[in-house]
Amino acid sequence: MKKVLIALDYSTTAPKIAEAGYTLAKSMNAQVTLLHVTTDAVYYASRSYSPVLGLDAFSDLDILETTPVEEIKQAARDYLDQMTQHLGDDTIQTAVEEGDTGECILETATAIRADIIVMGTHSRRGINKIMLGSVTQKVLRHSTVPLFIVPVKIFEEH
Repeated sequence: MKKVLIALDYSTTAPKIAEAGYTLAKSMNAQVTLLHVTTDAVYYASRSYSPVLGLDAFSDLDILETTPVEEIKQAARDYLDQMTQHLGDDTIQTAVEEGDTGECILETATAIRADIIVMGTHSRRGINKIMLGSVTQKVLRHSTVPLFIVPVKIFEEH
């Protein structure tokens, strides 16, 4: 395996997912690409929103301010640069894509010819899963490459 794609959101557990994926990649002497997917700009109006975690402040009706798409993408690039610094490896490549998170992960994996995709799962149940869907589940169903799924609950409980 020569290429590892690590999909990251803005959750507090993202650094741990990045570390787990990076450790896996380095054990195989593989190139790492960090990916963040931006979605519709209105979703980013709330600072507590995460593209994978969902809207935490949905009841807050003051979130209708919007941010220009290019600012959102630049913030995502800055975030991935910080994550690269956190991992301490300037050979890490980064990618910011816009669109459906699951589809963009799959398309990026194909484009870079990833041998494995690393991502976290928040293990949603009930109405949250029905309303928000499951990015991990979508990627798992449609991926043609192996997935390394990190259950983020192990980081949230500590």
